[in-house]
Amino acid sequence: MATLQLQSLTLTRSSTLPSLTSPPIPVTARLNSAALPRYSGLRLRATVGTVFSTRAASRTAPRGGRIACEAQDTAIEVTSITDANWQSLVLESETPVLVEFWAPWCGPCRMIHPIIDELAKEYVGKLKCYKLNTDESPSTASRYGIRSIPTVIIFKNGEKKDTVIGAVPKTTLTSSIEKFL
Repeated sequence: MATLQLQSLTLTRSSTLPSLTSPPIPVTARLNSAALPRYSGLRLRATVGTVFSTRAASRTAPRGGRIACEAQDTAIEVTSITDANWQSLVLESETPVLVEFWAPWCGPCRMIHPIIDELAKEYVGKLKCYKLNTDESPSTASRYGIRSIPTVIIFKNGEKKDTVIGAVPKTTLTSSIEKFL
């Protein structure tokens, strides 16, 4: 997740600047004025991995510091898998497995990622959730006939049991999962 932070600019009023009650300065005079510092707008600084918690915590955090979520240790991250570990993680798993086939350039895939994350948290211990990048592991994707992404496949005892294609609501995925638990 990438967040953007804006840096602020503070200008001090010098005696050479006009007061608020002075008549406006012509545009040509303003452009040639040496009294103002050169300024081209706000700079955006991307910070990757910053997680914001509560509003109160963000108000009391020091400027420029990172804010960390208090519940980081309870988060379950959906693990990425490849052709190399497919056999051991999916086909040889004792518990049912949900695999999301996706690609980084796919907009609907990014829409379904948070839903898969929620399902991984809800079914911890009952269901393993993985994601497979079809660009990096094309042989596994072609073996299971993945023609559009996102595609979610549920495996049980190494066998493909159910397939859901597209960015679907959480209830659709939940009903598919419940059939095989």
